[in-house]
Amino acid sequence: MRFIIFVDDHAPAHVHVFGDGHAKINLRGADGKTEVVTIEGMKRGDVRRAMQVIVDEQQALLARWREIHG
Repeated sequence: MRFIIFVDDHAPAHVHVFGDGHAKINLRGADGKTEVVTIEGMKRGDVRRAMQVIVDEQQALLARWREIHG
């Protein structure tokens, strides 16, 4: 899987995950936790794995989002 923060993207802070399909996951939802926004063609197991990576790396990903988007 590839985890991408696009430089020309929009708020809220989120990551695009590509593998067999695509998912968009907010780094901080209304309750401060990660949340799935969209899933297109990605298997549930892959989404679960992607979510686990994002939860484990949430602070680093949020820091990177701020570096890119201010």
